[in-house]
Amino acid sequence: MKEFLKFALIVFVFAFAKAVTAQTIERMEPPFWWEGMEHAQVEVMLYGKGIANAGIISSNLEIVKIRKTENPNYVFITLETTGKAAGKYTIDIKKGSKTVLSNTFELKEREADSKLRKGFDSSDAIYLIMPDRFANGDPSNDSIDGMPDKANRANAGGRHGGDIQGVIDHLDYLEDLGVTALWSTPLLEDNDKAYSYHGYAQSDLYKTDARYGTNEDYKRLADELHKRDMKLIMDYVTNHWGATHWMMQDLPSKTWLHQFDDNEGKDFPVAGYANSSYRQYTQMDPNASKRDMVYSEKGWFVSTMPDLNQSDPLVLTYLIQNAIWWIEYAGLDGLRVDTYCYNDKTGIAAWTKAIMDEYPHFNIVGETWMHDQAHIAYWQRDSKLGAIQSYNSYLPSVMDFTLHDAILVAFKENEQGWDKGMVRVYENFINDFLYPDVDNLLVFAGNHDTNRINGEGLYNNDLNAYKMAMTLILTTRGTPQLYYGDEIGMGGNKEKLGDGDIRRDFPGGWNGDTVNAFTNPTADQKAYQDFTKRLLNYRKDKEVLHTGKLLQYVPENNCYVYFRYNDKERVMVVINNNPNEVTLNLKRFEEGIQESNIGTDVLTDRQMKLNDGLKIAGKTSMVVELN
Repeated sequence: MKEFLKFALIVFVFAFAKAVTAQTIERMEPPFWWEGMEHAQVEVMLYGKGIANAGIISSNLEIVKIRKTENPNYVFITLETTGKAAGKYTIDIKKGSKTVLSNTFELKEREADSKLRKGFDSSDAIYLIMPDRFANGDPSNDSIDGMPDKANRANAGGRHGGDIQGVIDHLDYLEDLGVTALWSTPLLEDNDKAYSYHGYAQSDLYKTDARYGTNEDYKRLADELHKRDMKLIMDYVTNHWGATHWMMQDLPSKTWLHQFDDNEGKDFPVAGYANSSYRQYTQMDPNASKRDMVYSEKGWFVSTMPDLNQSDPLVLTYLIQNAIWWIEYAGLDGLRVDTYCYNDKTGIAAWTKAIMDEYPHFNIVGETWMHDQAHIAYWQRDSKLGAIQSYNSYLPSVMDFTLHDAILVAFKENEQGWDKGMVRVYENFINDFLYPDVDNLLVFAGNHDTNRINGEGLYNNDLNAYKMAMTLILTTRGTPQLYYGDEIGMGGNKEKLGDGDIRRDFPGGWNGDTVNAFTNPTADQKAYQDFTKRLLNYRKDKEVLHTGKLLQYVPENNCYVYFRYNDKERVMVVINNNPNEVTLNLKRFEEGIQESNIGTDVLTDRQMKLNDGLKIAGKTSMVVELN
């Protein structure tokens, strides 16, 4: 009898412990919200073992809806916050009249005029960094217990130790350089076993990667930028997560991800996985087969990046709220959205619209990596091309990849021709009529996914080629974006040595570096730096280069001339890609020059008369302010 009672007691204790476990909330997302939001109905996700079956849910905030899935470890509770003051509210789980679990959900006081925040625009110049490769300000967080990918600078594909503190330490450098906005590749937790430094396989959407710092550090970065009248752009990933994301260990539902059950999918190494075809054009192709559309949009980017299903309302709301949470929490000034065209078209449009409804003056730029202006323009807000298919992405800004394509080739071509050299650049702009808003295009010569413009096979450290490319990027229509290290001539070759070679460490960002390009650049680095600094700082307050109209002339002799103008001023840009000196007959450009007879080249401070011919040396550029 004693043995039986002993056994019964053990069973009772075990059952009691199990019941307690079932009534533990392991995660609540979002962790808090703000009063006075446009998105006032907040869908709070609770996660804990058996939480959906733990009891009756109540709150002193109005519960609009409770949604459960086939997984009893999740429950989604929509709370109404309209008219509610900042403070702490409860979410209770009851069995009968007894409260078995009580959790606090806080509404915080919203910053004044948060809704009216102004996003980045064409008055800005954006500097793109990969934080792991920029500067190491806190060596103590280089490697973290429980995170398998440790710091190893000898490994081109490994983590090198750069962090948020390293970025903050060098904001004065960026301000002096003349950039006004910072875009960092993702800083959220990426706990892949290897190759995690790029941050695009995220494992927790509410947590900064500990090897970069904390959420508070990220907010401090935004605050420090704002003190300098600079902006912070977050790299946001809506299309996929990492295989180590905490939800991947216990999915809320099968429909949370795109999963494949056909024979083709089963042949791949990960259950439910089929790779994307990367044929983004199927998203707008009126003749595309359904199968091609499925494998383009629903296929996984790679096997370690599960593809999210934005057509699932739970997923879509989760992503909308997470983006808004970061904007509000950190005080962001913009988002850059990775792999924008790989998302479900309807879902990503709803995601974008929700954010723009919350922040009408905000800006979001999508990665639209296509090679035809019509295909890129389709994705910009209010596109007439999208309207043909009754589609509006609501996306304010897109990336001008066709201009990037031209830049990669044009400045290496000395020969003249109908389709060579500067004609490639000119022909990019003849299609500007396709875009609803040409000022809100992101223009760039390189980024973290493309070959370094100064590297082997492209400009081969040709300073003159770099100067011409930067003259174009910093004076044409749109918002210019520079890639870290280009301003010191940093090289790299992706085809030969992989991604790590185009993502080298910025010299001087680590203790012990033999060269410090931040404070004591070499003569070659300084030559790149000085040119970039002069043009960036000239552009900073030049409204005509931000929103002025563009007037261009067909290139002759591989020399390209265009004007930026408004009612107040005019700037004439000359880019001579010909290795030989060219003399321009200025009568041809009377429409652009108008009544001006004197101009000043802001790159050299040289004043010149504009009443006859204008000579420009081979492989050089001019930015002439007309008087």
